[in-house]
Amino acid sequence: MNGLRDRPLLASRWPHDRLWLAALLCLHVVACCVSLIYVADFYAQLEVVMFDKAHLPAAMLSVALFAIVSVLFTVSRFSFGYFLGFYFYSMILSYLWLLEFSKFPYDHTLAAVAAFVSALAFLVPALFITSPIRTRFTLPARAFDHLLSLILTLAAAIIASGALYNFRLVGLADMYNLRGNVLFPTWLSYAIGATSSALLPFAFACFVARRNHWRAAAVLLLLLLLYPVTLTKSALFAPLWLLFLALLPRFFPDRTSVVLSLFLPLSAGVIMVALAGFSHEPIKQYFGAINFRMMAFPAVALDVYSDFFSTHGHTHFCQIWFLKPLMACPYHEYLSTMMEKTYRLGNLNASLFATEGIASVGPLLAPLAVFACGLVISIANRLSSGLPAEFVLVSGGILPQVFLNVPLTTTLLTNGAALLFLLWYITPRDMFGRKPGKESAASR
Repeated sequence: MNGLRDRPLLASRWPHDRLWLAALLCLHVVACCVSLIYVADFYAQLEVVMFDKAHLPAAMLSVALFAIVSVLFTVSRFSFGYFLGFYFYSMILSYLWLLEFSKFPYDHTLAAVAAFVSALAFLVPALFITSPIRTRFTLPARAFDHLLSLILTLAAAIIASGALYNFRLVGLADMYNLRGNVLFPTWLSYAIGATSSALLPFAFACFVARRNHWRAAAVLLLLLLLYPVTLTKSALFAPLWLLFLALLPRFFPDRTSVVLSLFLPLSAGVIMVALAGFSHEPIKQYFGAINFRMMAFPAVALDVYSDFFSTHGHTHFCQIWFLKPLMACPYHEYLSTMMEKTYRLGNLNASLFATEGIASVGPLLAPLAVFACGLVISIANRLSSGLPAEFVLVSGGILPQVFLNVPLTTTLLTNGAALLFLLWYITPRDMFGRKPGKESAASR
């Protein structure tokens, strides 16, 4: 009876929530564009994000047309694909903006159309294929407890092994100078990637759901210890990021939490620069980490890859490690290494839109390749079906940032995304003790 009485209330809230979400999405579009203008100003010497008032109307028109795609986020329910799809939507939005000011001479019209269609090709399966896969096996509660203890023990052992090769407590200013000298065996690199991106976030989400605060704190400590081992910003800020994601659903609906997870950090950088400029070092550090590296750089990578492969042969997926020995490949180096030699922007990895899409098959066929990637993410939706949305948000919280900068195949294997999807499948649905009427990951 309570469920029946609650249905009119939920129905009356639905249009209101949708309008609020639509308004927030519009604000996010504005924040992205303003942020890119500031990025162009602050990093003018790099000449990778440009701005020219003469091209402003064209950029605004391009972004406005693509912003219509945001309607999909108001009519679809929460899922991992929703989470990842919004991050990719923001990347393509940023790319279409900077494309109007790009200095590279490739066909910008073809690239814009390909990016627009590729975004739709990814979002349709990622947002709307969420039906559950029949659960044939889940771990008993006691076995699941042992699994979480095993994850903590294994993570500690992996971090200790990494510390044997490198352990340096240095500031951000020295991190870049020393990181190039950090070398791990291949197996350890894979283990660190899976631990930081999948295993520890999964364990943290479980302990938060169970209100086991001490063990959740232990996970955050282990994540923090990865910084002196790997010397990466992602390791340093991962604990804060997971705490941020864990707090958002306590105050906002799940889909709103996804949008706010980007909008709030991005807007904070814009507001700080608007009020105080770049005169303070903490503002420079924050703006560089969030507005430039996290938000703008994945779009820059798409611009660079589009330019490179407009004059070079496509890979036809030979960059995938298990395919390379089986087929002729025109390149014998990693794509990121070739980008460094050509553009001098560092070892430039890129998302599936740039690698499985542009680099592999070119702009005309890129939507087909990206659509296949969207189908892979839809499998993650189905494997996580029945789990609370906030659990999926937190346990998968690191992966969207990885996907923005790393190809799909690499993220699935090296960064442990496939392992996390499997963990979602075997997670006991009854361990969360949800109240009647509480919605699951694919319901909102």
